[in-house]
Amino acid sequence: MTNAAPQRVVREIPAAKPDAVDRLRSGAEQLRVVAYCRVSTQQEEQLNSYETQVRHYTEAINAEPNWRFAGIYADKGISGTSVKKRDEFNRMIRACKRGAVDLILTKSISRFARNTVDCLNYVRMLKAQGIAVYFEKENIILRFKNKIDILAVGSILKCI
Repeated sequence: MTNAAPQRVVREIPAAKPDAVDRLRSGAEQLRVVAYCRVSTQQEEQLNSYETQVRHYTEAINAEPNWRFAGIYADKGISGTSVKKRDEFNRMIRACKRGAVDLILTKSISRFARNTVDCLNYVRMLKAQGIAVYFEKENIILRFKNKIDILAVGSILKCI
């Protein structure tokens, strides 16, 4: 009778990609920073907010020496309940998937997405890419280091 040892299977686990905040702290490189702006109506008050958001984030990104301006993505007069018609949001996500973005700035979680499922799906994708998102109104930077961060986004969205 032969007592053969069971075959061992070795599974390679890739190293976690450092996120934008880790890279910024290391000072090794400039972060490629974008902003996402959105207003949901074409009313004049909202349009002024749109222009203000674009100007604010352009100036904020350019003022930071460790940030490199990588673009403004802005949807005007578009609801945040679905990403299907948000062309600029989708263009930003494609840039993220290409590896062209390290950090996303946005006015608030509700500007990023009002639909919990969409938001969580994009949060998971950004986490996998090592991309951080800063929500200015809530003063939250999501680094997506663990599942608790993702759950926090879902909880905050339910309150909006």
